[in-house]
Formats: sequence, structure tokens, C-alpha cells
Amino acid sequence: MKVIKNITLAILCLLMISACTKQESRPNILYIMADDHTSQAWGIYGGILKDHVVNPNIERLAESGVVLDNCFCTNSICVPSRAAILTGQYSHKNGVYTLGGHLDPDSLNVAKILQENGYQTAIFGKWHLKKEPSGFDKYMVLPDQGVYKNPVLKTVDNWEDGNKGGKEYPGFSTDVIADFSTSG
Repeated sequence: MKVIKNITLAILCLLMISACTKQESRPNILYIMADDHTSQAWGIYGGILKDHVVNPNIERLAESGVVLDNCFCTNSICVPSRAAILTGQYSHKNGVYTLGGHLDPDSLNVAKILQENGYQTAIFGKWHLKKEPSGFDKYMVLPDQGVYKNPVLKTVDNWEDGNKGGKEYPGFSTDVIADFSTSG
């Protein structure tokens, strides 16, 4: 059984929006991470739940994009796993080993590399890496795990390290995060 086990609340949108400063054409990159889903929960990987899972938008994204069908988690704990995805480094290289760890803002990450290549980058949803996100033109992240109703989101205007800071927004967290991530 394939297990896609990573991060985030209902949906974490690591949204990297293409903003071409040159005339050349570049693909938009949308990276979505969700918490603790077996591959069967998505419906796009087959399995015993395929006929029962209803995810038309995930299916549409899978058909028009890239699906990782041979992917492995190097550290199944949420914070180190997120740091490994962002840095491309194992925990012993990026220094994030446990849930209490943090990603050093000076660390090289995929968002910084995309910025250097003319992309605008943004992250919305669960960050969980304690220190302020770096390499992102815009971010709105949950402190700690976040809450489902009336979530608090941290931005450059109200950042505090750890689980402090942020501003409350009315609504269900998935809807609030999705609305902000699609409004540019």
C-alpha cells in the first residue's frame, strides 16, 4: 500500500505563482500537501477506495499536471518532512529532526531558487517551522496546527516566531486559506 504521508491541515497550498518578468513562457507551479492520506484517499492512485472517492478537482489537477506515483517520505514527522521538501535535504543536513525543530530562515529552499529565476512565490496554510518563512513573496500561515473555525493566520505584518502572532479571520479554515490562496 502506497502511503502519501506529509503535512498540513485539510489542504496546505504551497502556491508558487508564475510571474514572468521576461517574455519567455514558464509553467505555473502549484504544490499541494495534505495531512496523513493513504494514496487510496485521493482516488487518482487506484486502490480499493477508487470508486468511492469523489475528488473532481484533484482528478482534474492530476490529469493536467504531474502526479508523483513513486514517492517516499524520508522523515514521516511533519516538521522535518516539510523542511526536507523545502530544502531538498535530509534532516541531518537541514538540522530539523523533530516537531520542535525550526527551519533557519537563511537556509536555501526551493522558494528562494524559484525567486532567483523570476517566479513570485507564496505559501498559504500550515507552515509549522516556527521561524518566519523566507523565500516567499507572500505568506499567510497558521501558527502551530491552527484551528478549524476562525483561523489565525500569520503574515509579514504580524509575524512572531513560534506559535505566537497572527490575525483571526472569520470562517472555516480550509475556505479561508483557499480564498486567500486564489486571490493573488
